[in-house]
Amino acid sequence: MVLVFAAPALLYLAAWRMDERRSLPWLIAALALHAGSLLLAARTTEGWSFGFAFVLSATLWIGVAVMWFEGLTVGLRALRSLLLPIAAIVTLLPLFFPGAELVQAARRPLFAPHLIAGTLAYGVLSLAALHALLMAAAERLLHGRLPLRGRWGARLLDELPPLLALERILFRLISIGFICLTATAVSGIFFSEQVFGRPLALNHKIVFTLVSWAVFGALLLGRLLWGWRGRTALRLTLGGFVLLLLGYVGSHFVLEVVLGRR
Repeated sequence: MVLVFAAPALLYLAAWRMDERRSLPWLIAALALHAGSLLLAARTTEGWSFGFAFVLSATLWIGVAVMWFEGLTVGLRALRSLLLPIAAIVTLLPLFFPGAELVQAARRPLFAPHLIAGTLAYGVLSLAALHALLMAAAERLLHGRLPLRGRWGARLLDELPPLLALERILFRLISIGFICLTATAVSGIFFSEQVFGRPLALNHKIVFTLVSWAVFGALLLGRLLWGWRGRTALRLTLGGFVLLLLGYVGSHFVLEVVLGRR
């Protein structure tokens, strides 16, 4: 059991230590084994198991997969350096925090599509947030607002693609994440009984989701109509992601770890 979760973590770390070309087969193997560990963590003898550790692990799986796909055309070495060590750690979390069993919920017709769309939204938007942090650091380095710390700063600037290319990738990620988040919100709000087995109840999770959806929607609309970019785009991306994190992962963390509920 431990080996199933440890193997992809070790492969992520191995890929992290290699250059992009040499690490490709290691990264593909890590993604495949990570997917297997997610299936093992999610499936139980009586249904599904779901919790904050599963959400984070699935988020990082999708994030690494999108990073690998984008990296086929644009060099993303600096982003890999940030994402792969985190993925290695998060892969192990379901071992310690298995989450709650969802026996009855798994039998509802729209539960699985809602769960998949939500997980995809978290993954892509989390990668967008990491990407925004990377862009903010690169911008500060380029403009001298963040002192170059010897080889670290020079290496970061050398490994990054141009800021315009980074910006295109950011909005591509936000667009994909927004589509997934829209599907999650629509299924959860208008088909609540088919998803959750009960009428819609306005709680903090729904409120944070809708506010996050509005933030990302406003950002995409502002980009289309008024050409929003730079600091405005970075701040709205990070703000929307924090709201999403508070609404979903945060609620599971409080229930499972702080309050000790299953």
